[in-house]
Amino acid sequence: MTTEFDRRFFQSLKGQGVHLSAPLPFQGGRSNRVWRCGDQVVKLYLPQQANPLFANDAKREVAALTALAGTGMVPRLQRRGSFEGQDWLIYDHITGVPWQRDAAHVAQLLGRLHDQPGFCALPQGRNGSAELEAQTLAILAQCGDVTVAAQLIGQRPFGQVPPLRQLGVIHGDPVPGNLLTHDGTLTLIDWQCPQQGDPSEDLALFLSPAMQFIYRGAALSEAEEDSFLSAYPDPAIVGRYLSLKPWFHWRMAAYCLWRSHSGEPCDRHALQLELTALDQSSIPKRA
Repeated sequence: MTTEFDRRFFQSLKGQGVHLSAPLPFQGGRSNRVWRCGDQVVKLYLPQQANPLFANDAKREVAALTALAGTGMVPRLQRRGSFEGQDWLIYDHITGVPWQRDAAHVAQLLGRLHDQPGFCALPQGRNGSAELEAQTLAILAQCGDVTVAAQLIGQRPFGQVPPLRQLGVIHGDPVPGNLLTHDGTLTLIDWQCPQQGDPSEDLALFLSPAMQFIYRGAALSEAEEDSFLSAYPDPAIVGRYLSLKPWFHWRMAAYCLWRSHSGEPCDRHALQLELTALDQSSIPKRA
């Protein structure tokens, strides 16, 4: 539905000489307003409650689209600006569909990304089990369901995994909805929360049963997960992911509980998927 604010926004773009086709809103976004205007995409960042896991930073997205231009991993940035205190971006539209199958292809794309040189505007991500624990406890402290939050605190994983010394560029949200398949290739979109971080974080976010369910409708099968881990180019990072796997599932369960305050059934189901994965991850399947 077009609002008065939307009309003012597009009238402002027109007044700046930005010529766009009739805007068609994209469906399914969980953070911002996004429209397709012919061969262009217009993204308007919305003010919202601070998200404890996924940042919503226009400056980071501009930095990522600029630094990674020409790699084929990102859409081409055209313009940026602000309207009534809200940031906006315009970038090329990619004719494709959200990722559904071939997990190995995603692993190869993430491997390429993690080899890219760092760039400005990137904060340092969480690194090692101690920082993941602190972040998870902070998320649980914000959850309205204190009973379930207390139960989750009691499910804290055992053992410690030290920080990684050599960090890399990570997307920070490589879920199926942010992976577009087109012309036999993959492109990552929605770069509002990249970090200089532990590459195993991207592996965990893609493999998360909660994120797969929310964006694809089903968690990955065991065969799909094995295909992904086998195709990722750095075995050391795969091993690190497996060591941290319980911590990542514990954190995602806390995030799903935080999300469920809005009463969305999908977030409650996603929470159960992560709790099941947490139980199953106590003994790694791969050395």
